[in-house]
Amino acid sequence: MSKVVLITGGSSGIGKSIGEFLSEKGFFVYGTSRKPENYKESKFPILAMDVKDNTSIKKTVATIIEKEAKLDVLINNAGAGITGPIEELPEAEIKNNFETNFFGPINVIKAVLPQMRKQNSGLIINVTSIAGYMGLPYRGIYSASKGALELLTEAFRMELKDFNIKMTNVAPGDFATNIAAGRYHAPLLEDSPYNKIYGKTLKLMNAHVDSGSNPNLMAHAVYKIINTPNPKVHYKVGEFMQRFSIVLKRILPDKVYEKLLMNHYKL
Repeated sequence: MSKVVLITGGSSGIGKSIGEFLSEKGFFVYGTSRKPENYKESKFPILAMDVKDNTSIKKTVATIIEKEAKLDVLINNAGAGITGPIEELPEAEIKNNFETNFFGPINVIKAVLPQMRKQNSGLIINVTSIAGYMGLPYRGIYSASKGALELLTEAFRMELKDFNIKMTNVAPGDFATNIAAGRYHAPLLEDSPYNKIYGKTLKLMNAHVDSGSNPNLMAHAVYKIINTPNPKVHYKVGEFMQRFSIVLKRILPDKVYEKLLMNHYKL
């Protein structure tokens, strides 16, 4: 029987690419969006869900289970970007980012686990980020929220082992999506001590996204993971140097690696 897949944030970018590819492969795919009415032309159903609203999460998961009588794969893809000097980021925006990137995925996982435990099977794929492996300047909150999800997965895997439920992380690098348009940017304040360097770094970050990889690479990676009997704990998808940066962080002294990052961002 074809597997039933739930993709949070499946209306655009990486989530859309994954959903379309899996649909072509015969999976029953459901995506989510806060405004599903804007995606009536989607190649797979888009259901209303806000990962910051636990009531909507439970309702959407229940709807899928009621219709399909099972739920085989959850892809926690919904996420939000945030940039700015940490000192100048509003507390509300920091909390909002963690609500979307960390607490949201936790609540979606909690909502699907009873059904997966009942089935004695299931796969949960958390879409994190290569940025979650390192504290990036002017992206510190984003790095922290994605890094927290990476560590959460490590703990969850061990807790779920007895129920035959698998969990893994997929960390993408820069991909050509609309994430830059949707993320929170701390304003460039004229009297800010960070004004000049933050402005320059922000342009560099946006250029990296614009020239990023094709999201279809993530779709192929996720398809391969779904067909892997025992997925690894961590996967990285993206350009070689972005993936290799994680290896460098592991083997280089901290200050040497910090210097490499500062040189990269021209700090």
